[in-house]
Amino acid sequence: MSYDHVLLPAGIATSPDAVETYLAAQQGRPQTDTVAAIAAEVNRRNDALPEEEAFLSVATGGDGTGGALYVAARYDAIGHVRNLLFELATPRDYALYDPQLNWLIDPTGRIDVTVTHGGAGEFPYLTEQLAHRWITELGEPNPYLIVERADHVYIQTYRDEPGLYTLEYRDGGPDRHFAVQLEDGDQVAALVWDWTAGDRGRLDALDWEAVTF
Repeated sequence: MSYDHVLLPAGIATSPDAVETYLAAQQGRPQTDTVAAIAAEVNRRNDALPEEEAFLSVATGGDGTGGALYVAARYDAIGHVRNLLFELATPRDYALYDPQLNWLIDPTGRIDVTVTHGGAGEFPYLTEQLAHRWITELGEPNPYLIVERADHVYIQTYRDEPGLYTLEYRDGGPDRHFAVQLEDGDQVAALVWDWTAGDRGRLDALDWEAVTF
């Protein structure tokens, strides 16, 4: 059994349903140059490893998928493969679709930050759409999301229970660490996106409390 990822051009689809429509339309089409280049590099890196350390379930690429690239990863290498695909795909303006989670991770409108999702690992950018999807869907066993610009400069939220979020931000040292509790996941997502985009208006209007350690 493998864990699948699919690459497709950024902006070509805005929802998982639209992704499936695009992928169906690509079947039987000649592979694009961009897809061929990404596939070749993924296979090259996989083939450079000893067999027991390989991260692909099967070689990727091949004709007949048009502008889409299907990548089958070993389960113990999901994070490694995803990071590799972001490395190769994002500079080429390609999005990543995860059919297991039903997530479309599109770089359109992105801000490059380190995002840690408690249930799914690390991602290299955030968009407004992803902030709303990820935060409103946070659930057990690790219902948190962290967006980090630098060491000790971050915003994070933890879903304590349905309908209650703790939102914290830190601007350097421990004396610049503040928290507030909110009930609306969409409000939390909007505030996390504001912070990521450098907009302090709605953040500064909240009644923050200092966090002591």
